Amino acid sequence: MKKKIIAFLCAFSLAAGVFAGCGQNQEQTAQTSGVSDEKVQEGSQESTKDEVIVTMPTTSEPESGFDPAYGWGAGEHVHEPLIQSTLTVTNQDLEIGLDLATDYHVSEDGLTWTVTIRDDVKFTDGEPLTAEDVAFTYNNCKEKSSVNDFTMLEEAVATDNTTVEFRMTRPYSIWPYTMAVVGIVPEHAYDENYGQNPIGSGRYIMKQWDRGQQVIFEANPEYYGEAPKMKKVTVLFMEEDAALAAAMSGQVDVAHTAASYSDQQIEGYELFRVDTVDNRGFNLPCVEPQEKDGITYGNAFTADVRVRRAINIGIDRQEMIDNVLNGYGTAAYSVCDKMPWYNEDCEVAYDPEEAVRILEEAGWKEGSDGIREKDGVKAEFTLMFSTGDSVRQALAEDTANQLRELGIRVTTEGVGWDVAYDRAQSDPLMWGWGAHTPMELYNIYHTLSDSGIGMAGYSPYANEAVDQYMDQALAAGSLEESYELWKKAQWDGTTGITQEGDIPWIWLCNVDHLYFVRDGLQIADQKIHPHGHGWSIINNVDQWNWE
Repeated sequence: MKKKIIAFLCAFSLAAGVFAGCGQNQEQTAQTSGVSDEKVQEGSQESTKDEVIVTMPTTSEPESGFDPAYGWGAGEHVHEPLIQSTLTVTNQDLEIGLDLATDYHVSEDGLTWTVTIRDDVKFTDGEPLTAEDVAFTYNNCKEKSSVNDFTMLEEAVATDNTTVEFRMTRPYSIWPYTMAVVGIVPEHAYDENYGQNPIGSGRYIMKQWDRGQQVIFEANPEYYGEAPKMKKVTVLFMEEDAALAAAMSGQVDVAHTAASYSDQQIEGYELFRVDTVDNRGFNLPCVEPQEKDGITYGNAFTADVRVRRAINIGIDRQEMIDNVLNGYGTAAYSVCDKMPWYNEDCEVAYDPEEAVRILEEAGWKEGSDGIREKDGVKAEFTLMFSTGDSVRQALAEDTANQLRELGIRVTTEGVGWDVAYDRAQSDPLMWGWGAHTPMELYNIYHTLSDSGIGMAGYSPYANEAVDQYMDQALAAGSLEESYELWKKAQWDGTTGITQEGDIPWIWLCNVDHLYFVRDGLQIADQKIHPHGHGWSIINNVDQWNWE
């Protein structure tokens, strides 16, 4: 560990006293960090009781800027957009609350959502926010978004200054979750450069963005809600080692970190953990191999459902949490653990003896090399992980070691995302998922008729009953009604995606999000974090305070 610390301190010294340059343009760091040497020495003392400096991974920086049409707030890593208002919000218990909206309802056929908005909101340029801006925002997202799915929206129409109608192509009961992450932009001030210089009506104003380094937010003095306690929020984009070094030198108030660094003791800081649905797991292709358009779909070994069931109960998840995550995680059994629509029937107990019995009964017999075989097919597969992701690599290797005890040979391989999606149709891949919406289930398990071989998008799998439950859930009359249908899609007592069903995915663990937090900083209670160790931590930064 001493060698690690020396390396971190070397990285720190190269950063010239401020760590905003650990991404791109390091030579500009000292000039653009917004943190003077004097301020560094002071840390977050009396003069900065209403300011905070937070680090995030370099992957958290929005490549296309702070534009909801290109994923800001509603991309893969869902979070509150901060600088823009949203129609709704998700509360601590993930129930829907109101922001801009004062009321909303859906027609009996589920095809029209009517939303009434506040009449006292202004953008930071002084112009009023109206239903026309809301309609423009959503229509713009439908037209331009390459990150999010807006195919369920036919059009948004402002019927007066405070009322907007969302006219849908199909019923979509979980629309309130979409309304909670799409930030409203001003029609009059929107152009192709909006993402670089955004105007909004949210809690904060984006004052400065130095690409590859940092972004600075300041409290919006005209915000219609409770005034933020934190008047200035500086976000530095850096890798985990640099973030650790920044905390060790007292230059930041909150530093994101990983389980591998959790044993570090930093004077003046405490380790802060957040519960998540940021899960890790791998797909198991469910069909026999076949070729289409140059892509192989299916896997001769994992096509056997009994193999998939044996793997699911033959993995010791707690061992992974203890040894790979240093105890900072929880066992995962689905893509929606801890969510209101989670079905507890997904849970299984670790039972390697039963796993062996299942394999034996299925005809997978151990050969002279210790690897099982059936009808000339070896009990083996390649488990891919994204290159450079040490946690996914460690989980993949741990999986390989555990399954070897069952007579299954797993070869791990680091790959880039440019090939991973296609290869995952035949070779399992270690994924990361988790969101504050049931659409995560849909995206993973629902069949796609217009692509591939007519099966689910991320791995060959299809179950008509599962599809029907999810379709019914989207067509439900209310969110609460939909939850039960999402649960049935997981397991209805006869079929589904659980251990007794098709088990097309093996879920391993939910990764705790960890931060080194300066003594005296009170971080407000956090919602369960979704996938993505970045923006979620500052969802409620306006409520943080210094003791």
